[in-house]
Amino acid sequence: MSQKVPAGLIGEAPAFLSMLEQLSSVAPLDKPVLVIGERGTGKELCADRLHFLSRRWDRDLVKLNCAALPETLLESELFGHEAGAFTGAAGRRAGLFEQADGGTLFLDEIAGMSLRLQEKLLRVIEYGEFERVGGSRTLQVDVRLIGAANRDLPSMVRQGEFRADLLDRLSFDVITLPPLRHREEDIPLLARHFALGMTRELGRDYFPGFTDAALRALRAYSWPGNVRELKNVVERAVYRHDPDEPVRRIEFDPFESPWRPAEADANGEQESEVREQSVPKPARAVEEASAATALPADLKAWLRAQERSILARALEQHRYSQKETAQALGLTYHQLRAALRKYPELLRS
Repeated sequence: MSQKVPAGLIGEAPAFLSMLEQLSSVAPLDKPVLVIGERGTGKELCADRLHFLSRRWDRDLVKLNCAALPETLLESELFGHEAGAFTGAAGRRAGLFEQADGGTLFLDEIAGMSLRLQEKLLRVIEYGEFERVGGSRTLQVDVRLIGAANRDLPSMVRQGEFRADLLDRLSFDVITLPPLRHREEDIPLLARHFALGMTRELGRDYFPGFTDAALRALRAYSWPGNVRELKNVVERAVYRHDPDEPVRRIEFDPFESPWRPAEADANGEQESEVREQSVPKPARAVEEASAATALPADLKAWLRAQERSILARALEQHRYSQKETAQALGLTYHQLRAALRKYPELLRS
């Protein structure tokens, strides 16, 4: 039988609600659907919802990440194989299309499938027919296919990397998920949802919330990993924080450390630690900003804006620890406090 009805699609942003409306409209139709989106946007959750809103909700939803297997294993996984089809094939094995018969098959990272397998997939979609690897008997299945990708498939067609006829067959409707940076109003809602889940996992009685500064930091971040990254960041913040106080420190990069290995250059060699540390990061930031900016009409206002920007970034990077921020900027604690008094909004909580 199928899994429980999914409840992970959360949001109120107009772009998100529009996507949900489109998803709900196409779900009851027995047609292939493509789900397109950046990593971490929730493509698998959309596949869950498409299945559970369809007439196949009480049959199996079978999932496979096409990028996780080499071509030969992917073919066997999808279509099954007969005994002796290849080394190690001791017996007959049913593939995922057979397992999903009457239900739904979700193929994630479909863009990574070879052109040869794409041709075989096209036949199943069009006629519901295929043969197991090493077999000659044609099998019939009734499967609704949902594909997902984080690449632009029409561009891949133009480059000869994806079959145009398969794309035509798959794209009865295309659901494109908005990235989290375009759903800023959903960030506090999702953050609280993940924080409450982590609070329950830790066995704590309640979640005291986030400070205003922490919420500002969450909303200002670009979220290249989207909802999945937000979940990791929030859960890490909750488990590391005092359970009796609101979360005030947000660590976006868990690898950030003064002892982090230097980044390798194009030749695979690590850059000199002395060269990396020879110019303080804030000083480099000012130099880069100065080089890229035309001469300011108001020098005092420009300098004040630069000072505020550097202080804000340094506070965020050091989880609003004033001691660590002062050390990073080469200031004493009292010098940093004097600078922050000019920008009290940076410390509002």
